[in-house]
Amino acid sequence: MMASWTPADMADLTGKAAIVTGANSGIGLPTALELARHGARVVVAARNPGKGRAAVEEIRRAVPGAQVEFGELDLADLDSVRRFAAGVDRVDLLVNNAGVGMIPRRLTKDGFELQFGTNHLGHFALTGLLLPRLLAAPGARVVNVSSDAHRMGRLDFDDLGMERGYGKVSSYGRSKLANLLFTFELQRRARRAGADLTTAATHPGATATNFFNLGILRPLAGLFLRSAEAAAVSSLYAATSPDIHGGEFVGPKLNLMTPSAEARSEEVARRLWEVSTELTGVRFEEIAYH
Repeated sequence: MMASWTPADMADLTGKAAIVTGANSGIGLPTALELARHGARVVVAARNPGKGRAAVEEIRRAVPGAQVEFGELDLADLDSVRRFAAGVDRVDLLVNNAGVGMIPRRLTKDGFELQFGTNHLGHFALTGLLLPRLLAAPGARVVNVSSDAHRMGRLDFDDLGMERGYGKVSSYGRSKLANLLFTFELQRRARRAGADLTTAATHPGATATNFFNLGILRPLAGLFLRSAEAAAVSSLYAATSPDIHGGEFVGPKLNLMTPSAEARSEEVARRLWEVSTELTGVRFEEIAYH
């Protein structure tokens, strides 16, 4: 990994189409901005139309002539995911960045525990629905923003709704563990199918964004948390660097991280894939095991 790498080292992305989920704020906004700055046609995918369109205007002010548009996407609603995917004509780079964290137990529109349903199942469904367009784009990439917090997560397939014991931190960790398992299994399936698709995951590091409620600590955040711009670098590196070949877990210093033993388990990954397919109805037929 190139620790000295910066977004200025990115290649020209003219002709490439990128989608960044949760690009209206946090890490997603500078990720989308830099992709647009380097010539990509970028879709700011966000749940809130007002915030999403405001982010589009912010990017246009920073990058005059940027090819950027808003796309409404609520990852906690599979109908919204399907509507969004149906409107996509091309995608070369998919950055699954959006997420919720450290919240009281709630359910998605489809009845899934919200952190697992949004952070994993929503992105699983989105990626599967976009798979035909990804495979039609030479050298397409999928980047899943995970976290080192995955080490605090455990998957209980008999209680995916966490009805027998919900914890804000354990639920978040579980969703980030699922992000990694999905990343590695998607890469394995793509390789087995001979598909031209590269998938990587990132840990952006603790970041001063609106993701967590910092309360009275917000004025001190800059002392111990990274800026959103700095945290976005790992996503940009994973999305564009020629040194990424698939299956990497890129850390905040662009270092290759070693995931937990459970995150590396092919057996757990296969089971999660099967369960996710059943829950979402999205089957990834183009790279399915036969």
